[in-house]
Amino acid sequence: MADDDFDISALAAYLHMLPAQITKLANRDKLPGRRVGGQWRFSRAEIHHWLEDRIGISDHIQLAEMETHLRRTSTSESDEFSVVSLLPVDAVAVPLNARTRSSVISAMCGLAAATGILWDPAKMADAVTSREAMHPTALDNGVALMHPRRPQTSILGESILALGITGQGIPFGGSSGLTEVFFLIGATSDHEHLQILARLSRMISDLDWLSRLRNAADAVEAHQLLAARDAELSE
Repeated sequence: MADDDFDISALAAYLHMLPAQITKLANRDKLPGRRVGGQWRFSRAEIHHWLEDRIGISDHIQLAEMETHLRRTSTSESDEFSVVSLLPVDAVAVPLNARTRSSVISAMCGLAAATGILWDPAKMADAVTSREAMHPTALDNGVALMHPRRPQTSILGESILALGITGQGIPFGGSSGLTEVFFLIGATSDHEHLQILARLSRMISDLDWLSRLRNAADAVEAHQLLAARDAELSE
């Protein structure tokens, strides 16, 4: 078994499910897996992408449950998780001066690089562009949760978020119409990426809060809104 693979028992423990449930899902092609010598094996990377897809279609209650699961399986010594701690005020642009998908991606990577945490914005931009070509991250509520397909550990000092809000909506792919709010997720591990994605998804599910964020006067107000919402969801 490859080091990155789960077997039935390991995946059941990781997902807090019964082995019989994992077997049932695998037999019904509801989990990404393969048989090796008659036994199910599950790639760790593919399971993370499966969880990412589940986050994208989950409601607020399901997202809260997902966060609980991710916290239980975290290797961090702290039980608390905060996305605002990953978002320096310097990595917030209000307004974000970009009018095309490529200029948004470039500008957002530039924001992250200006903090000194992202070392190679061009490489990150290429990775994000490839991910967008595979499956756009723009959502129906006018938010895009941009990220590379895999963590870019070689160009990141630590995990980081960047936020940009344009003065007007722009086409960003998919069927979501126009997008105004852009997050860039630069995580150093698949697990932390999922934690960030789940927390941001919970944040933006509140349309009233999202409207206030969209209309923030400047970077400081946008950051304060994120901090307040983050604290509320951590309670």
